[in-house]
Amino acid sequence: MPDSWKIYLLAVVSFLVGTSENIIAGILDMVAGDVGVSVAAAGQLITVFSIAYAFGTPILMAVTARMERRKLMLAALGVFFVGNLLAFAASGFIPLMGSRIVLALGTGVFVVVALMVTSKLAAPGKQGSAIATVVMGFSTSLIVGVPLGRVIAAAYDWKLIFAGIGALSLLAMLAIYRTIPRAEGEEPVPIRRQLELLKQPKIAIALSVTFFWIAGYSVAYTYISPFLLTITGLDERGVSIGLFAFGIASLIGSKVGGFGTDRWGIPRTLIGGMLVHALSLLLLSAFSHSAVIVFPLLMLWAFSAWSSGPTQQYNLMTIAPEASGIMLSLNASVLQLAMAAGAGVGGVIVNGVSLSAITWLGAAGVAVAATAAAKSFGLLPIRFRKLKKDVLEANAEA
Repeated sequence: MPDSWKIYLLAVVSFLVGTSENIIAGILDMVAGDVGVSVAAAGQLITVFSIAYAFGTPILMAVTARMERRKLMLAALGVFFVGNLLAFAASGFIPLMGSRIVLALGTGVFVVVALMVTSKLAAPGKQGSAIATVVMGFSTSLIVGVPLGRVIAAAYDWKLIFAGIGALSLLAMLAIYRTIPRAEGEEPVPIRRQLELLKQPKIAIALSVTFFWIAGYSVAYTYISPFLLTITGLDERGVSIGLFAFGIASLIGSKVGGFGTDRWGIPRTLIGGMLVHALSLLLLSAFSHSAVIVFPLLMLWAFSAWSSGPTQQYNLMTIAPEASGIMLSLNASVLQLAMAAGAGVGGVIVNGVSLSAITWLGAAGVAVAATAAAKSFGLLPIRFRKLKKDVLEANAEA
C-alpha cells in the first residue's frame, strides 16, 4: 500500500475518534434531557473529556515512549473501544462522565501517535498537507458524524451512536494492524523535561496561540445546537442541516490550511485564518436571528477555524524538530485544556449572561490568539518592537 493511502487510512480512523469526541456538542440538549441535568451541566461532559485528555496524554506518552508505534496505536484504540462501550451502557450523568474520561485517554494517545507516524510517512515538503489529511478526518466527523448522530439520536437513542463507533473501532484496529508499518518507539522524556520546554518564550507563546484560538472556538461550538435552536429559531431539521454545512466547510478549511502552509507559509496562513475566524463569530452574533445569513456564516466560521489546525501543528513541529513528539503532545494538552476552559466559561456565560453572548466572547479569544501569533512571528509594529528594545536596554544599563 503506498504511503499516501496509509495516511488516508489514519484520517479515516481519526474520523471515528473525532466523531466520538465531537458528537456531544451536536446532541447536548438531548443528553441533558435524558440524564436529567441542565444544558450547561451537560456541557461539562466536554470539559471533563478535555481535562482528562490534557493531563492524561503527556503522562501516557511518557510511560509508553519505548513502545512500538503501531502497537501503541492499537492499544489506544482498545481503550477507545472500552470507552464507547461504557458510554453505551451508562445509566446516568456520573457514569457517562466516567466514559468520557476513558475515551479521552484512548483518543489522546492515538491522535498524537497518528500525527507522528503521518509526518514520517509524508514526502519531503508535504508534511503540512499530510497532517491536514489526518486533521481532515476530524473535520469529516463534523460533516457526517455529528449531524448523522443527531438524526439517529432524534429517531432512536443517542447511546446507539457510541455502540456503532465502538464496533467500527474494532475494524479500525484490524486495518491498522494489516497496513501500517512497524515503527520503533523513542527514548522516554520525563514530564519535568516536557514542562521545561514551556520556559522557552517562543514555545510558550506558540502554545498560547493554540489555547486562545481553541478556547474562543470552544466557547461558541459547545453550545452551537442550543444557539441555533433558541437564538436563530431553527427546528431539528434546520439544526442538522446547519451542522452538516459546518462540517463541509471545516473539511475544506483543513485541506486549504494544509495547502496554504506548504504554499504560502505558516505566518500568512495561520494569522489570516484566525482573523477571518474572529470576524465570522462577530458577524454570526450580529445576524444570529436570520437563518439565511447564519448558514453561510457558520460555514465561514468552520472554514477559517479548521484552516488553522494543520498549520499550527506543523508550526510547533518546526519550532522544535528534535522534540516534535513532545511538542505535539504538549499542544494536544493545551488544546484540550482550552476546550475545557471554553466549555466551562461558555456554561457560565449561558447561565449568567445570555446564550447569544458566546459568539462575542469566542471572537475575543481568537483575536488574542491572532495577536500572539503575530508576536511569535515577529510581526509586531516596528515602533513597538523598537520601544520594547529600548526599554530592555535601559533596564539592563540600570
